[in-house]
Parts: sequence; C-alpha cells; structure tokens
Amino acid sequence: MHSLKAVVSMTSYRADQVGEQVREEIMSIIRRELKDPRIGFVSITGVRMSPDLRAARVRVSVLGSADEQKASIRGLVSAKGLIRHELGRRLHNLKFSPELRFELDPSIEYSVHISELLKEVLPQDSNGNQEHTP
Repeated sequence: MHSLKAVVSMTSYRADQVGEQVREEIMSIIRRELKDPRIGFVSITGVRMSPDLRAARVRVSVLGSADEQKASIRGLVSAKGLIRHELGRRLHNLKFSPELRFELDPSIEYSVHISELLKEVLPQDSNGNQEHTP
C-alpha cells in the first residue's frame, strides 16, 4: 500500500503535468482561435490544477495599461466556453474539460517596472549601456 505522502506526491505531479499541458493548449487557442480585439498581448504564466483536475486557475500576464489588462481578462472570461470546448477536444487524457478561472499575474509587469527603476539609478557608460560592477 502506498503511503499518503507518496499518493499526494503522485497526485501533485500529475496536476503539475496536466497544468503545463493546459497552459500550452490555452496559449495555442488564444493565438489561433480567439478573435476578440480586447485580448491584447497575453501570456499564460502558470496553471494550477485542482487535485481532481476539474478546475484550473490560469495566471495571465498582460502587457499594457490597467484598462488594457482588465479588457484582456474580460475577453478571456467571455471566451471561457470556447476555450473549455477546445481543451476538451484537444486533451484526450482528461475525463473532463476543467472549469477555468482567469486571474491577472502582475509579476512580469513588476519585473519590467524594477528594470526601469534600475536603469534610472545604475551608472551608464558612454554608449548608454549599464555598467556592470562586480
């Protein structure tokens, strides 16, 4: 008999695998199938699957203003049915197409902001490039 820890480990490994597969498929669907003009430059940064694989939290990074980000999320939410249908068609290893919940991931935007701040405070050489000091 498997220990509980081993079962939980196998379950979370499977959820991680399926989450990565769902992330790749959603990105493909967004690029090829969705024509909603509200959906701008969107990147799926991660997908967390529930242990039973019936629900997915989809973390989305959107480059643009706060209004553009909100519009992109609204566009994704309105396309949820189409995305779920396509996932069901593409993912034959799942019994159910997962319920999707989109949430904004500000990490990429935050990284860009920090990079801009660093450019302001770090010294530059005569070509305008950041000087690297050990």
